[in-house]
Amino acid sequence: MHIGALKLKLQLVCGDEFAMGPGKADLLEAIDREGSISAAGRALGMSYRRTWLLVDQMNRCFVERLVETLSGGGHERGARLSACGRTVLQAYRALEAETARVAESAAYRQLVEALLEQPLPPRS
Repeated sequence: MHIGALKLKLQLVCGDEFAMGPGKADLLEAIDREGSISAAGRALGMSYRRTWLLVDQMNRCFVERLVETLSGGGHERGARLSACGRTVLQAYRALEAETARVAESAAYRQLVEALLEQPLPPRS
C-alpha cells in the first residue's frame, strides 16, 4: 500500500527571525502551565539559555510582549503569558488546526497518488 505524508510547519516570520512556530507555541504553553520560564524549559528539555533566547525573540517580534516576567518573592515571581501572548497562542493553535484539515482535500489526495513510496536511486 502506498502511504504519503504531508508535513506542514507553520512559522510566522518577523524580519529575518521566526516569531512563532510549533516549538515556540509549545514553550508558551509550558510557561503558562509551569509559571516560570526556566521551569518551562526544563519541562521541554531545553537549556536555560535557549529558553530565554526564544522568549526574548518572541517578545521582540510582536507589538506587545507575549511573556511577562514577575520579580519578587512567593507567588509573585516567575513568568506568565500576557493577554497578547494568550491571543497569539490561541490564534496560532487555531491556524494549526485549520492547516491540518488540508490533508482531507482533493489536492492532497492527488499529491499522495502521484508520490512514490520511496525515492528512486540516483541516476549515474
